[in-house]
Amino acid sequence: MNLHVMPSFLKPTTLLLTTTLMSILIQSPNSLPTTLLTHPISTHLRFDSLSLSAASSDFGGIVHSHPSAVFLPSSPSDIASLLRLSHFSPHPFTVSARGLGHSTRGQAQASAGIVINMPSLDSSITVSTDGMFVDVGGERMWIDVLRETLRYGLTPKTWTDYLYLTLGGTLSNGGISGQAFLHGPQISNVHELDIVTGKGEMVSCSESANPDLFFSVLGGLGQFGIITRARIALENAPKSVRWMRLMYTDFELFTKDQELLISIKAEGEGWRLNYVEGSLLMEHSLKSNWRSPFFSEKDLKRIKKLAYGNEGVIYCLEASFYYDYHHGRNFSRADKTQMDQDIEELLRKLSFVSGFAFKNDVTYMSFLNRVHDGELKLRAMGLWDVPHPWLNLLVSKSNIMDFYIGALKGIILKTSKSMGPILVYPTKRSKWDERMSTAIPNEEVFYSIGILLSSEMNDLEHLENQNAEILKFCDQQGLNYKQYLPHYTSMEDWKKHFGKKWGRFVEMKSRYDPKAILSPGQKIFAHPVDELCDLSDH
Repeated sequence: MNLHVMPSFLKPTTLLLTTTLMSILIQSPNSLPTTLLTHPISTHLRFDSLSLSAASSDFGGIVHSHPSAVFLPSSPSDIASLLRLSHFSPHPFTVSARGLGHSTRGQAQASAGIVINMPSLDSSITVSTDGMFVDVGGERMWIDVLRETLRYGLTPKTWTDYLYLTLGGTLSNGGISGQAFLHGPQISNVHELDIVTGKGEMVSCSESANPDLFFSVLGGLGQFGIITRARIALENAPKSVRWMRLMYTDFELFTKDQELLISIKAEGEGWRLNYVEGSLLMEHSLKSNWRSPFFSEKDLKRIKKLAYGNEGVIYCLEASFYYDYHHGRNFSRADKTQMDQDIEELLRKLSFVSGFAFKNDVTYMSFLNRVHDGELKLRAMGLWDVPHPWLNLLVSKSNIMDFYIGALKGIILKTSKSMGPILVYPTKRSKWDERMSTAIPNEEVFYSIGILLSSEMNDLEHLENQNAEILKFCDQQGLNYKQYLPHYTSMEDWKKHFGKKWGRFVEMKSRYDPKAILSPGQKIFAHPVDELCDLSDH
């Protein structure tokens, strides 16, 4: 024996790893298997109260489920190792991928399981000007994508209203905003994905390679795999936006004009109608509505007076025209004059209240990042970090007046004095791919309804009851609708939600996450899929 050679168990690196593992074993709860706690990736686990507390809450501020640990990966392979350990363990632990915590019902939480802190990956963003796409890590925010692609005069085609969301989060749901009538949701603009499945397999997929996984993950609520990279389609970016808001006192005229705008081809030399949204502006909440910074104080007074004379509410149609594109010919003064004339001609076809058309010409970045400006205002007022019992619905065009009379007017406008916007705008089913997991109404034109009210007056219970009453109304009246960002607690409700897609959904779960490890906060699969089949047989 060479007495001058240090025994391996005394080497500094070994001592450090051993000490770390002993510390983990001492701190960690008994719910996690020893195979994980003694594995080298356990050094990525955090058990401190600050980490656990952050992972047990979200933007909704309603559901609080404490995980056993938080996992900070340095690469997708770390995530794969974690999921393989769970999948092959006699006692699998649940795992949720968490971006920035913007869920509203605990969807990214994992009670007694492990929450993956996705921003720890901090991957790069790569733009291909030849291929007109951008490769982005699932943990990156859409605002990061916008900033990077604009450096090349390019942009993704479709967005969410709020850009400080992660790609993995929105692609697991849909990703809807006012551009969806033209380009579809964000999930309709993805070329390729890198996924870590519930088995710990690292898979690249697209429409032509592993298409079953590709389409299942898009809108799949995190049930089949964790998105670690997405390839997003790009187009030439505009430099400027003509941002218009038109006021209505009649809801039916408001919806008919929106439907008109999404049905026509409104474009000219160097400009195009790219965005249509609508919202209810209630007299009592105009000041705290994040959509209000668009207006001057003088205009706000006029709008408030108009709402006061219309039972406290008016309807705002938002139409935005992109113009002066990068990589196009110079947008001349004559081009802008022609655009002004064409837009004025288009406006003459609409039925908004005379004298209540407002416009701003802003940069493309300012327009897309508009909600962040409202966020900063609400934060300063102490109105951002409050419970958000939001309800998002997709309602068919044929039922939108029924929904207005029974739910918006009959429930919300009748009883609610809560703060926050209520969005109502149409989109087209043909812009969605039926192979994707997201459930949408079976009608070509349907409305995105966002009842985005905040509990600022200790009225959370009232708002929760109000949401329940709205859903009850929709069910009792047999409306053709689906929840967007759905929240259910029973298997029967999930079956009803997915409808004819349910069988395929269960099949893909059995193929890619048979032990129901992923995204337990969605409350879809409480048991491994084979046990689920056994239970359904009795």
